[in-house]
Amino acid sequence: MFDWEDLHVFCVFMRHRSLSGAARELQVEHATIARRIASLENDLKLKLVDRRSRSYVPTPHGDAIAHLGERMEEQAFAVARTAESGQLGIHGEVMISSPPVLTLNLIAPRLGELRRQHPALRLRIIGETRTASLHQGEADVALRLSRPTGAALVIRKLGSIPFRLYAAPDYLSECAPSAWTFLAYDESMEESPQQTWLKAHANGRPIVLSSNHLDIQQAAAAAGAGIVGLPFFAGDRDQRLVRVDSDGPSLTRDVWLTVHGDLRQVPRIAVVIEFLSNVLGSALKGPAAA
Repeated sequence: MFDWEDLHVFCVFMRHRSLSGAARELQVEHATIARRIASLENDLKLKLVDRRSRSYVPTPHGDAIAHLGERMEEQAFAVARTAESGQLGIHGEVMISSPPVLTLNLIAPRLGELRRQHPALRLRIIGETRTASLHQGEADVALRLSRPTGAALVIRKLGSIPFRLYAAPDYLSECAPSAWTFLAYDESMEESPQQTWLKAHANGRPIVLSSNHLDIQQAAAAAGAGIVGLPFFAGDRDQRLVRVDSDGPSLTRDVWLTVHGDLRQVPRIAVVIEFLSNVLGSALKGPAAA
């Protein structure tokens, strides 16, 4: 019989199709991923990957095993969700996947209220830009800026976020619009609506800083480095910045809360859903006009 953990690691590798991607997701060394794959091959007596100088390439057998492994993983998580749905009491850990800008500006400042109400509750917040999987147990509750799809998911729209342009007042007084520079996402967010919108406003003017973290862009704008695109709640509350008038398209992103249908009645998850719905519903209600 093979080791279930070896199969899990192999399935993660197959989702990324790289040792480095699997290592990042599982937070282990590359060598650990390679060792687990070799162990699974040995137990199954089957070659799953072709080992090349710079990559592992799945064999047809590897593709077939990964497909079966994903189905087994989903069934295993379904068993866990069913068990959790029968638990009583508000205690234990809830994993929340949320865009960093929502976590930093809206959720984290209100977490004290939740802790005071439910001291036995523990939270793990995944603030990465990658999409954590609800089906594979990487998160219990997810907040998304695009409407999720998927069977067995319960989806609720919490509100909408208008994006605006912001800059330091001194920067605007010193620079003519033709000389404006812009602060943007790096290539990891190149296809995002926010990046497309910002580049439309830049309209060929230089982008002088790229970062996958919006808070870094915001800090640079406050220091006079250029113009940044921010959600209204982040820019309007930053006293170092003012709104920038610019001809160009508008951008509004909807915020969606998603939970697996098997988990929404679990007490600890239900209170987190209520908390997030109240916090974000209130914060995203009726933002000031441009």
